Amino acid sequence: MRANILAFAMGVGFLQTRGSLPPSALVVATLLGASAWLLWAGSRRQPAPRVWRALSLLACALLGVAWAALLAGQRLHELLPTEWESRDLQLVGVVAGLPQGFENGERFAFVVEAVDPPQARVPRRIILSWYHGQRADEGHEAQSTALAAAPTIRPGERWRLTVRLKRPHGNANPHGFDYEAWLFERGLRATGYVRPKAVAQRLDDFVLRPGYAIERLREHIRASFRAALPQAPYVGILAALAIGDQQAISPEQWRVFRQTGVTHLMSISGLHVTMVAALFAALVGWLWRRSERLMLLLPAPKAAIAAGWLAAFGYALLAGFAVPTQRTLYMLSVVALALWSGRNLGASRSLLLALLLVLLLDPWAVLSPGFWLSFAAVGVLFFVGTARVGERRGWHATLARWGTTQWAVTIGTLPLLLLLFQQFSLVSPLANALAIPVVSFLVTPLALLFALTSWPPLLQLDHWLLSFLMVFLEWLARWPLWQQPAPPLAATLLALLGVLCLLLPRGFPARWTGLCLLLPALFWPAPRPATGDAWVDVLDVGQGLAVVVRTAGHTLLYDTGPLYSAESDAGQRIVVPYLRATGVDRLDTLIVTHRDKDHSGGLVAIREALPIGRLLSSLPELEGERCIAGQAWEWDGVRFTMLHPDATDYPRKGGKTNNMSCVLRLENASGSVLLTSDIEARDEQQLLARAPELLRSDVLLVPHHGSGTSSTPAFIAGVGAREVIIPVGYRNRYQHPRPDVVARYAGSRVWRSDADGAVRVQLVGRVDLSSYRSDHRRYWQGQ
Repeated sequence: MRANILAFAMGVGFLQTRGSLPPSALVVATLLGASAWLLWAGSRRQPAPRVWRALSLLACALLGVAWAALLAGQRLHELLPTEWESRDLQLVGVVAGLPQGFENGERFAFVVEAVDPPQARVPRRIILSWYHGQRADEGHEAQSTALAAAPTIRPGERWRLTVRLKRPHGNANPHGFDYEAWLFERGLRATGYVRPKAVAQRLDDFVLRPGYAIERLREHIRASFRAALPQAPYVGILAALAIGDQQAISPEQWRVFRQTGVTHLMSISGLHVTMVAALFAALVGWLWRRSERLMLLLPAPKAAIAAGWLAAFGYALLAGFAVPTQRTLYMLSVVALALWSGRNLGASRSLLLALLLVLLLDPWAVLSPGFWLSFAAVGVLFFVGTARVGERRGWHATLARWGTTQWAVTIGTLPLLLLLFQQFSLVSPLANALAIPVVSFLVTPLALLFALTSWPPLLQLDHWLLSFLMVFLEWLARWPLWQQPAPPLAATLLALLGVLCLLLPRGFPARWTGLCLLLPALFWPAPRPATGDAWVDVLDVGQGLAVVVRTAGHTLLYDTGPLYSAESDAGQRIVVPYLRATGVDRLDTLIVTHRDKDHSGGLVAIREALPIGRLLSSLPELEGERCIAGQAWEWDGVRFTMLHPDATDYPRKGGKTNNMSCVLRLENASGSVLLTSDIEARDEQQLLARAPELLRSDVLLVPHHGSGTSSTPAFIAGVGAREVIIPVGYRNRYQHPRPDVVARYAGSRVWRSDADGAVRVQLVGRVDLSSYRSDHRRYWQGQ
């Protein structure tokens, strides 16, 4: 059975790596055929030959592929047609979840009940943003139109809203967060915003349904937390532990949690749900044994099991029944059923049955890092926690077992942390040794008690306890993180084998070989171009620009991407994670081409994260050197030349910031790339007059995102690029790139970051371009 479940899981995982789904007829035929084979093979009483067992494993794998494809096809069927994107639609529906506030508004899930015009096709579940003051749409393009303050939005309310929608779309970069997959797993099939000048009408104060009632209860509890401790620094953490609402946790607090490796404790994780279930089970079991009548009605162990499961279910609902919480509940359900039936399934069988249940209900769970980390942690605990004959007792033994558990979980999840996040906390075992018992057995129960009673002294005591823990964590956060390039999958699998060796029981021969198997994942060198070659990565940052140039021994960053909001920018969300994953721990040169926030928005985050050897910009307020035409240098056989602005441009007053954009050309023996930022027609003419021989390039970064103010025919002819790249946000409000501008590049191959994701240019003996979306195509992208 265990091998069959693993084969099914591999089939589910395989489907999630495909760029398209198999035909529906093939999916149905595979489901029927594989199921029939397994039923027939399972009905035979004679031992099956090896060939039949192999065929059964293959049937389970095919069943996993077909099952995941069937559910995926049903979800893809709910599609927003392209003709209804970015058009005004009037929707009637219900606010389905707890609204999440951000800088200029609120974001919430919305269940659509009716649409006008009637012929429009709109997915049933969407996510909407309602902006106050100023709007930045889902592509993060800034808009300065003043808006009226939106009314208060509450879960369960029915509204009539005028909205503009678009298909789910996220930035596509190596080692980046897949926003489209996140939306797809949650069944949110379109994103959009409420139109500011249209009339919004609340039709019903509350729609009586169980899900909406739970969300309204969560809103009430969140308000009670804020009212009890309005100015307390850690009240957001307490609310997150009670109802799963993390919006009030500050970025600095998240940094402390990441630095100390306790992030998993600051949300309603599997540990907290399991803890609540265990506490309720123990309490009910103790009380049940005090009553003969209850004992005759139902044995105390079964009553405890039922109470524990019901407590876990209630806590999961209070947490908003988020996908990670659902997985934990499914795992506990398998264990509860096994205990209720009186059957000892064993640790591995229980874990694999939980895995099967999770993948049957949520085949997209394999896309989440939390899925892998939670199953790995539980598996490690089962592996090292098996009772041993003659186990010692007493507080010394308890302390030793606790230390062993921390060591096991830390070392057991290390390969996955390196693969998924390229970092881990060196002080994580020490931080978790104190944080786990304090948060799980003191802070979280008190937060839940306050949620049930709304008695302020409980929350004040809880906040006082949490304050002491935060002082300890902030002290530990001063220690550095281990950061490194992302190891290849082969090194990760080897490290997992090494973990198993290290966690074998004491006395097992040659356990030390496990450490040797870990070393490749820990010290795998980052790939770099050979001497004389260059890699140029135009990252997908939305409506903005960030380009990473790497040679054999140097790295240059050309612009830092846009500022998305007061709390978020491309530097921290995209550029720094990409640089860390590719092994860049220092920038030899950073070029900030001009002042516009879509080019300089990530500067602060990048300067905080990485040392910078040289800063070039056209911004007089920045410390560093000015970009001046004629600057040139050479790295590892690759030559860099600054073409714009000229020194005489700086004294001029009143010009556009675009006109001061730093233009950089790089070349080697294989070819050349011209990076133009946001220059406009006037600047193009200056370049043609000043240095026409330096403009000729194989690859051109299209000026100003393909706007109508740039890309003059003379400039395009002067560059003569065979490949052109347009960095642009999906359905941006500027309508970049202009169709007539794209038409001017008819003689070149056009790459667009909104359609192609990150684009890599390799000058390695020849000029070679590739895009992230085409190389890593997934069936849900663009759907």
